[in-house]
Amino acid sequence: MQPVLIWPDPAPPDVVRVLDLSGIDWETVTDDADTRKGVWSAAIVNCEEQPATAYAMAAQLRRGDLSVGPVLLLVRGSQLGDLEDRHDAFDDFCVVPAHPAELEARVRHLLASEGGFELPPEVITYESLELNLETYQASIDGRPLDLTYMEYELLKFLAGNPGRVFTREVLLSRVWGYEYYGGARTVDVHVRRLRAKLGEQHAALIQTVRSVGYKFGESRWGS
Repeated sequence: MQPVLIWPDPAPPDVVRVLDLSGIDWETVTDDADTRKGVWSAAIVNCEEQPATAYAMAAQLRRGDLSVGPVLLLVRGSQLGDLEDRHDAFDDFCVVPAHPAELEARVRHLLASEGGFELPPEVITYESLELNLETYQASIDGRPLDLTYMEYELLKFLAGNPGRVFTREVLLSRVWGYEYYGGARTVDVHVRRLRAKLGEQHAALIQTVRSVGYKFGESRWGS
């Protein structure tokens, strides 16, 4: 698969993180000359800081003489009105800040819409832990983990956000859902079971942050 083009340079950290975790190759470009140097499976244009220049870049990318796939715009909610007369300049847009899952889904949809692109499997990896999001299988050191649905969902959420500290209340709302009325002990019980299933060698991947909640591993992008 050809890389995804991102403008401007540097790329937004949130976008980089989503693409890296998804195994999607990307490169930034600064101008028309950079764009012409490659073939791009899709383009992401961030309109947050320089909207006028960004819209012009998007329109340029849609020209027929460039080897660029569909174009995704990143816009703030206050910029939605700007899109009204610019539908020819993009294929999809995403309001930022976006949930990582939404941004990933939109990028994957763009790539799939082009056809012929073999997308990497949706897998979360951290050291020897691997979570296949398509088959709901998990393994560590090559050893399959026998997880319940909620244990898998909790581990997926934590491993998808390494280094971030979450309170029990946030974990309840993000993993179990806003309509779940269980108490914080639910989180503690599932964490205890997960640690047991990860095994003594890997139990410390899920760390207790005293008086706050839990975090998984260390951030790949520094603190």
